[in-house]
Amino acid sequence: MHILLFDDPAIRPHLLPFTFTRPVAALRCGILTLAEKWQHRLKVTQVGYLTESYLQAKYPAGNTQGPALVINGAICPDDLLIQQVQALASGEALFDEEMLVAAHLADASQVAELIQDGFQKTHEVAEPVIAIKQVWHLFLKNGAEIRRDFDLLTKGRESAPVGDAHTIVYAPENIFIEPGVKIRAAILNAENGPIYLGKNSQVHEGAIISGPLALCEGSHINVGAKMRGDNTVGPYSKVGGEVGNSILLGYSNKGHDGYLGNSVIGEWCNLGADTNTSNLKNNYAPVKIWSHSAGRFVNTGQQFCGLMMGDHSKCGINTMFNTGTVVGVGANIFGAGFPRTFIPSFSWGGAAGFETFKLPKAAEVAERVMARRQLEYNETEQAIMHHVYEATAKDRVWERTTSAPTPANGVEL
Repeated sequence: MHILLFDDPAIRPHLLPFTFTRPVAALRCGILTLAEKWQHRLKVTQVGYLTESYLQAKYPAGNTQGPALVINGAICPDDLLIQQVQALASGEALFDEEMLVAAHLADASQVAELIQDGFQKTHEVAEPVIAIKQVWHLFLKNGAEIRRDFDLLTKGRESAPVGDAHTIVYAPENIFIEPGVKIRAAILNAENGPIYLGKNSQVHEGAIISGPLALCEGSHINVGAKMRGDNTVGPYSKVGGEVGNSILLGYSNKGHDGYLGNSVIGEWCNLGADTNTSNLKNNYAPVKIWSHSAGRFVNTGQQFCGLMMGDHSKCGINTMFNTGTVVGVGANIFGAGFPRTFIPSFSWGGAAGFETFKLPKAAEVAERVMARRQLEYNETEQAIMHHVYEATAKDRVWERTTSAPTPANGVEL
């Protein structure tokens, strides 16, 4: 039976800028992406994505003929939910109040129309599901998801040894080390949550790690880093400085000192040395952040919220991000002072103002950066970036005026 993970049209717009460049189910929360969670729990080798047409070349649906389980890609599964989904008979649908959770189709060829027109509710979930409906849900739920993914991935398996006499370990029963991991003179404290070190990852000298933490395949925690808990470092990333309750989705670097808290960083991003994010307002008020779907700032209801940075964005040394800053895709930020708290996709500049980071120049950077990981900025990647560039033109308000750059504090949004 085919497994098809769909982008819920009521949810996907609220997860921009991250869903500009990936389906909802390709987001990472915990150790695994949402798609990987379903794949592991359903014990299938692959899943298909029902997403925006411009993303399908990179995230294909696969075979949509014949019977299929159609599953909401925003939902984090657990054992109980898996049992309910697997128990669905052909033609039945499972809901959490008004949200479609999953449906069993005899023929998936008409699935797009069914999602658009709606399914008839036949079952209600036994308990409310965990769904990623807003960007801040990613870091809010990250600690709990690390714990659940840790149990899922390590059950019945034996961890590799620490293998370093100068590393101090607390609660070793909550630490799992995959093959190829290298640790040197670090402190691993898993008393408050598990620590998962993925295949061929490295923990360098003097790093202090508090769980829960997920260090994914091929990633590095740099010399002297302070990982304060509830952190995920996605595959092939490098992290240094002080980090708390944050996610790097993958292929990104925060290699130097500076604080990153209650934040989500996309793929192919780089934070320059001594970049700092504020995650708490001076008056302790709830944080507001830019919503691409609403076209305005919305209240998160959270006292702590840092930086949301889309794929392929970069910032220079000593960049200071205010509380609740949202950066789009392909932005390049530099200069003194605090840049605005909404930086549109393909922006070039900082507190002094912005102009457009033209697509050919952004493509040159993306090609160089991906080549460092032996990956190609191919036609599929180029097409996605071109679509996002065109789709986000309305956010670059200076393009509608005759003068550029526009002062950051003088923009009326």
